[in-house]
Amino acid sequence: MLTAINTCGYDAELATSDPLRLTIRGEVGRSLEASERAKAATESLCSFYHDHQQKDETRTLAQFVSLALYLTPPPALASKVKEADLPPDATAVLGMVPLLAKFYNEAGIHAIWERHSAAYAGYTNRYREAVSKMILDTEFYLKFPSGNYLGRTFAIYVEAMGAPSATNARNYADDYYVVLTPGTNPGLKMDQIRHAFLHYLLDPLVGKLAGSLGRLEPVMDAVKLAPMDESFKADPSLLVTECVIRAVEARTMAGGKAAQTEQDHAIEESMQQGFVLTQYFYDRLAAFEKDSIGFKNAFPAMLAAIDPRKEQRRAAQIQFASTADPELLHLSRPNQGKLLINAEERLSAGDAATAEKLAKEALAENSEDPGRALFILAQIALNRNIDGAKDYFQKALQSTSEPKVVAWSHVYLGRILDLEDERDAALLHYKAAEGASEALPEAKAAAEQGLQKPYEPPEHPQQDDEKK
Repeated sequence: MLTAINTCGYDAELATSDPLRLTIRGEVGRSLEASERAKAATESLCSFYHDHQQKDETRTLAQFVSLALYLTPPPALASKVKEADLPPDATAVLGMVPLLAKFYNEAGIHAIWERHSAAYAGYTNRYREAVSKMILDTEFYLKFPSGNYLGRTFAIYVEAMGAPSATNARNYADDYYVVLTPGTNPGLKMDQIRHAFLHYLLDPLVGKLAGSLGRLEPVMDAVKLAPMDESFKADPSLLVTECVIRAVEARTMAGGKAAQTEQDHAIEESMQQGFVLTQYFYDRLAAFEKDSIGFKNAFPAMLAAIDPRKEQRRAAQIQFASTADPELLHLSRPNQGKLLINAEERLSAGDAATAEKLAKEALAENSEDPGRALFILAQIALNRNIDGAKDYFQKALQSTSEPKVVAWSHVYLGRILDLEDERDAALLHYKAAEGASEALPEAKAAAEQGLQKPYEPPEHPQQDDEKK
């Protein structure tokens, strides 16, 4: 998959990539020059790639990584799950699969892989000892053996064809994956691997207690303006898990030997990004370290001892940062998409109340694309709360890379700003919509119309173009 997108123009961070990336790109190029059939297969593949590029190269890479992790090995390259169970970013590029299979065969990718398989084994071996030590150290600190998790997977892929700064981590049901890229910097990305491994250990533990987290509502109210991803604001189990992980990371910095000032700084940064229970769990871990009880047994008491009002007051004293670190781990859950599909159907049928209920349920469960849910809520708000609609559209843009949501959110924001006589700001959104809508002719036409003249609402409102 990554060799394919490199062939089609994915050039992110070539200058700092491992030399093997350029070597493989050169070999693929020579293979294409020697075969007209390979060239034809590549042209179709690259046309699809260019139609699905994102403005952000990190998101471009992420969607193809998501899809690749769901595919069986070549030459079959079949989806491991039903289309309805794919994550939204993988679904958006699912049409790549038959084109990829043809490219693999015609361009002779298997032979190129065989020539370099020993180099890939060398990448893996560089991590083997460090990962083994990380797992042992983490299990020892938490007094929590991961061997208890039978039937679950934690896998690491080291892939030379990506951007060296990129790390993609995924959770699909019981399986956790980390995809790393080597570069000219010889350092290992152990912090990212450990963060994902802590999720692997702690996600199920917090999940079992999710039913008791409703009492944290005052804390959830306190983080509404925080810069972290919207999913943390909608799901207390996600917020709690991330706060616990960041607390563990702070207490074990430099093997537990980091200066107190460094630990304090890490906690302060975490709190300012919106992870407002980090300080609480950091303090509780100090007592945990002195006890013989394992984290699995200690955690329920830690959770029960949270005073929501006290933590709400503490959060109220925080000056939130303007931005937050992007979350490393992308979560995917079974049967995703159904709530939002139903919500979209109900909205098209004129049943806004049910559509709103389903969209909010999807946000609360964090089981589907939050950007799509926010987009639905924005459309509903258009008829009764224009400021609320504007806020939802802006949050939708921050929460997803799904082309339809991005393009139409920009169109709607442009129209709202036109109605507010903010023409210059409206033009920026129409231009953004035009750039994001190459595969969406209705959205592209709406964006071009907005660029030509300010929006005027129709005298007889009809169903929006994108619902046809």
